[in-house]
Amino acid sequence: MIRLLTLSLLAATALAATGCGSSSSTQGQGGTVEGLAQAGAVASEFPKASSTSLDELKQKNQDSLILAPSVSVLEPGTNRYGFALFDSAQKQIAGAPAAVYFANKNGSKLRGPYPARSESLAVSPQYSSKTSSQDSGAAKSVYVANVPFPKSGNYQVLALVKLDGRVVLASPFEAQVGVEGGPPKVGEVAPKVHTPTLASVAGDAARISTRSPAATGLLTDDLFDVYGKKPVALLFATPALCQSRVCGPVVDVLEEARATDKSGKTAYITNEIYKENRADRGLREQPAAYRLPTEPWLFVLDANGKVVERIEGAFSLSEVRRAVAKAGGA
Repeated sequence: MIRLLTLSLLAATALAATGCGSSSSTQGQGGTVEGLAQAGAVASEFPKASSTSLDELKQKNQDSLILAPSVSVLEPGTNRYGFALFDSAQKQIAGAPAAVYFANKNGSKLRGPYPARSESLAVSPQYSSKTSSQDSGAAKSVYVANVPFPKSGNYQVLALVKLDGRVVLASPFEAQVGVEGGPPKVGEVAPKVHTPTLASVAGDAARISTRSPAATGLLTDDLFDVYGKKPVALLFATPALCQSRVCGPVVDVLEEARATDKSGKTAYITNEIYKENRADRGLREQPAAYRLPTEPWLFVLDANGKVVERIEGAFSLSEVRRAVAKAGGA
């Protein structure tokens, strides 16, 4: 069975994923969740790593928030580090200025701050599925920071957050960088595989989609047929079975990206994770070919089949559009 999204490791605190744990969210200085796309902090708002240490950060700032990463695959170099923040009452923090720091596993060589932006997973009403809208714990937003890990190894990752006029520490979370194998990297050629379509199941969408209602526009193109001919946004997600509860919202996001892209240059495809849409049946061949350790995953390919962008976990509509444009699709 596919491993759960990293956030599910926080199940003991009832925080299974970005947006999970509580249907409510605590807004910072950025306004409503729907208005948070690309709202971000600036580095000057936070102490420089060169002027402090990990221990000093812990001592000077109250440790009252939980950092819940939405990523598990990290590489040496700059990474899109997605995460959620929760308070002790399991309410999600969204929109408050935040910055990421990291140190070696033993606490040495603190680096940062790396400002984070708050990306909203909100979609226009017509693209919101029953699967997402009826799930009070579905993902609503995600913080994103560009974090440059210098080499493979284990690191402590933490965040400082400006909340209600004070700086609050989000407890450190250990990250492993540079694990061999894993999904195709940016710049690599993606596996060319057949993906299920409505045509391949005689129009029975329930066989290849757990979303309600099925996003039929995302089930039209077979990756094999469009691969190497046009850019592709390929999303692996299983809305009804995704224990991270991120899959439903990101399928909604991709559906709005598809429906509002009038250029016709890009193929938008979703692929469920499990055979027969049952977790006990094991992985479908497509996520197995892409060596997915978690879900959801988005891969944006250019017209040559190379990976231009890959995103693990939650992402926003603006992130999809930027990735598609980067691939030459819009």
